[in-house]
Amino acid sequence: MNYNNILSETNKGLTTISINRPSKLNALNRETINELHQAFKVADEDKKTKVIIITGSGEKAFVAGADISEFADYSVSEGSDLASEGQALLFDYVANLATPVIAAVNGFALGGGLELAMAAHFRIASDNAKMGLPEVSLGVIPGYGGTQRLPQLIGKGRAMELIMTAGMIDAQTAKNYGLVNHVTSQEELMPLVEKIASKIMRNSSVAIAAAICAINAGFEAGENGFNAEISQFGKCFGTADFKEGTTAFLEKRRADFPGK
Repeated sequence: MNYNNILSETNKGLTTISINRPSKLNALNRETINELHQAFKVADEDKKTKVIIITGSGEKAFVAGADISEFADYSVSEGSDLASEGQALLFDYVANLATPVIAAVNGFALGGGLELAMAAHFRIASDNAKMGLPEVSLGVIPGYGGTQRLPQLIGKGRAMELIMTAGMIDAQTAKNYGLVNHVTSQEELMPLVEKIASKIMRNSSVAIAAAICAINAGFEAGENGFNAEISQFGKCFGTADFKEGTTAFLEKRRADFPGK
């Protein structure tokens, strides 16, 4: 499938989606959000894809924010629609995908860029990365889930400070805060992401999807994460992957999961 603003490549069970707007530091506009939704949908529905990586083209930016020129003249209702549609199409969509999503943060991840990285299931950053939610410096707040996901990841106090000051943190601080899992050099970023992805790919994709569902439930308002875990745990017993995994364990061999 051809896109104007992104690149998508699948190789050996790994789909890498790259935002490709270098002249705009990979900033998100509506077209890019729609293309990302489509690319994630295609990858998630592809049974051969076991892990999805989201990253930015080039060495400067993952995503340097939203394309401000697109919405500078929006009304109240248009602004609300922008956030609502964006969350549904991309940010919440990615967070709830059954296929694991790793964000390879290869530079600036600001505003909507950091929100996209936070929607991924976890994050790995290059040592030149800078992260922040600077929206209040423009007279607006994060609208793609940033006020909710950032406190979940780094705690309320730190999130309040980072959002209120419109500041940026470097990759090592982000790691210390728990915002990213690993920090490495620009050159080693993708090899490290792919190494971790390969470990994920050895396991049951059905069980991983169930784990994502259960973990996310614990952060949903009105949801009981423990009940979700019980339900997903029980469902695993009816899968071919469970039969293969337990049989392989008892036979002292490596499991060959069918993915169903």
